[in-house]
Amino acid sequence: MAKSVKARLEDTFNDLGKDELKKFKNKLCDRKKDQGIRKARIENVTDAIDLADLMVITFTSTGAVPVTVEILELIGCNEQAAELKENTGQGLPVARSGGDVVDSKAGQGLKVKFALSDDWHTQLHVIPCSQEFKNKILRENGQEIYEIKNKPVRKRLALLINNIDFEDKALTRKGADRDEDNMEWLLKELDYQVVKHKNLSAKDMEKAVKDFAQRQEHAYSDSTFVVIMSHGKRDAILGVHYNASSNPSDTFLTDKIYHCLNTENCPGLRDKPKVILIQACRGGEHGHVWASDSEPDDSMDVEGDDYVHKEKDFISLMSCTPDTKSYRHVQNGTFYVQNLVDVIMNHAHEDHIEELFRKVNPQTLLQEQSV
Repeated sequence: MAKSVKARLEDTFNDLGKDELKKFKNKLCDRKKDQGIRKARIENVTDAIDLADLMVITFTSTGAVPVTVEILELIGCNEQAAELKENTGQGLPVARSGGDVVDSKAGQGLKVKFALSDDWHTQLHVIPCSQEFKNKILRENGQEIYEIKNKPVRKRLALLINNIDFEDKALTRKGADRDEDNMEWLLKELDYQVVKHKNLSAKDMEKAVKDFAQRQEHAYSDSTFVVIMSHGKRDAILGVHYNASSNPSDTFLTDKIYHCLNTENCPGLRDKPKVILIQACRGGEHGHVWASDSEPDDSMDVEGDDYVHKEKDFISLMSCTPDTKSYRHVQNGTFYVQNLVDVIMNHAHEDHIEELFRKVNPQTLLQEQSV
């Protein structure tokens, strides 16, 4: 079995001498604030295993290798850098904050800011499954697999709602634009045309979901994604007019998502998988460098979404466990979206969606606990 990225990093760090390891940690700490790791966290690293854990938790399995290579080359460990690149087959760009703006294809009107170098879009892709693997799965579990329409005739749609700017300025979700860019990139990689909305009230969110459910393209699709990112309560998502004292009713119940997309109200998606992704806070502890997707501290009734719907053909992934906050870096976006993109990009070709979601949650929780 091929070694994991974390195991490769452990091997590399074990090859470094004591002085080289010290230089590596110093350089890691010296990187620009939004790209490095705080000194207090680095001081807790005692061995190669700890350092490999820290790199993967901070930069994800996709970003950890290029960052490690970059620092190894800076401290003169070129042999170890070359060996790590060869062993991991990495040709990925180094993760950076505030990436260049990349224009999309003409006519789409989209500009993407991605936390990678300016040529990320030519190097990063969701890994496709092999024809051999596809044939094996269809042969062994064909009766349990949803029908996949041929690419030339299918028309996949995804809905993406992102609330960033609220009337209550204290609720502004800094860094959420990066989540939008990353999620849109992922959905397009999965061959979905993305229907986007930004800064909606609860009423407008409901209308957007209802309108999306009536799109004629669903009849020619084999699945859909609905992604909503905002502040949240236990069973609701906050609209941009929400105010705890003056307008507490601007909330969109998550149950309405499932109601709008059920077999009665959305016949075009009958017997087709519907993936619901919600990035919203669920209450709990606070961090420092990170922003949380809940109301300010004086309104602890905002706890996030804790709803698991049982209706046919739905699967959902929320951004955190009950009674905890979902953390968001003010420049790089949420752990949830970063990890979701990373896991799907690297494992969708080999894992069931439930396994993908299982891999996303432990990474997200580990990162939030380390803040």
